[in-house]
Amino acid sequence: MKIYEALKWASSFLREKGRDENAGEWLLMAQLGNTRAQLLAAMQEELPAEVLEQFQESVRKHGVDAVPIQHIIGSEEFYGRTFAVNGDCLIPRPETEELIYHAIEKQKDLFSAEQTLTLADIGTGSGIIAVTMACELPGLSVLAVDLSDRALEVAKRNAAAHGAEIRFMQGNLLDPLIDAGQKVDILLSNPPYIPESDREWMSEVVTDHEPSMALFAGEDGLDCYRELAANMSKVLGLPALVGFEVGAGQAESVAALIKSSIPGAETDIVFDINGKDRMVFAVIKE
Repeated sequence: MKIYEALKWASSFLREKGRDENAGEWLLMAQLGNTRAQLLAAMQEELPAEVLEQFQESVRKHGVDAVPIQHIIGSEEFYGRTFAVNGDCLIPRPETEELIYHAIEKQKDLFSAEQTLTLADIGTGSGIIAVTMACELPGLSVLAVDLSDRALEVAKRNAAAHGAEIRFMQGNLLDPLIDAGQKVDILLSNPPYIPESDREWMSEVVTDHEPSMALFAGEDGLDCYRELAANMSKVLGLPALVGFEVGAGQAESVAALIKSSIPGAETDIVFDINGKDRMVFAVIKE
């Protein structure tokens, strides 16, 4: 079977199963180690039997078993780097790239380039925030916290792969920092924020294969923000920059939680490239 024929079969099969019909391209590109341009140039080439068999098995895994493409491939691209992912952590999303971009820009306005800063990534998962910030801002001292020891193992592998020096801590949200008496200048988090009631209409690609503890946060999705807001004054130096990724429509509530806990906080709701309120930043000066 030629490459274009294999992709045509995959597209039809995935469409029939209610999946993204373009997923076959990503799976075959990863399997062959090709770019999309290389794949397009090779459309008339025959696929070896063993390659075709493996490709069809991958397509069936995604189409029938709802296994995420990233889990089949074993990685995802994020901020120009490749990160290992599996079922022990959340798959990186583009929205988090925007959180990092704005955090990098905002810290320039608050801190001098000569300062030695400490950053904490709360709920690090695969380590994308911690590793990316460490790579983008050399000299930054980075801490990464997660409740899941299995997620931390993934994050440690990603840190090693990218040469990022990170101190990993296991525990719930800010507890490890509080227990250690650790102060930080920058606090970033992409915590669970999906309301439990949303589970029933979400794709099984997400609910069956990504950890629930990384997705859902109580009745309104704000449980983690409540705890973070209530306790973050215990770990923040002055001045400090806080940045949270939030679910669309949650930003006003999260900003209010921060101001309720730290009345002097200067909050800023930032919209993503799709015009959704997906980030809340706060500057605390006193």
